[in-house]
Amino acid sequence: MRLDKINRNILSLLQEDARITNQELAKKVNLSPSSCLNRVKKLEELGLIGPYIGVVNLEKACRSIMAIITVKLQDQSTEGFQNFLHCAKNVPELVDCYTVSGSFDMILRVAAADMIRFNQIVDELLDIIPGMVNLSSHIVLSTDKPFRGYALDSLLEE
Repeated sequence: MRLDKINRNILSLLQEDARITNQELAKKVNLSPSSCLNRVKKLEELGLIGPYIGVVNLEKACRSIMAIITVKLQDQSTEGFQNFLHCAKNVPELVDCYTVSGSFDMILRVAAADMIRFNQIVDELLDIIPGMVNLSSHIVLSTDKPFRGYALDSLLEE
């Protein structure tokens, strides 16, 4: 689907505030509320937006440890990757998982309750393919620029 200027504006505004009312959104993009709602529904159907989630501020909600883990698999087969990913996705504290190019195969972001649970998670990841997984853990000391959306203006330029 080609995104016209109105759809790009809708995406940007929803990215900034997913709780904006349809009335307010329609006003900001110069559409009638019904036309705006139809566009939003079409963007949702196409998978361009959603799911909508609330971002919890863990620092205010509870004690936690955020860590970045880099993964290098000894077994470079598709089956090895799929096995690791399948098992890793079952770790509830694993909040992001990226397969990457370069000197390691994956980057994981983990939010654990404490160091005891973090160490258990590391052990679980190492046990997926015993002796075939190398991990490097990096405890996050501060989040200096949290994710707040994509730079759609530059990414969606025509």
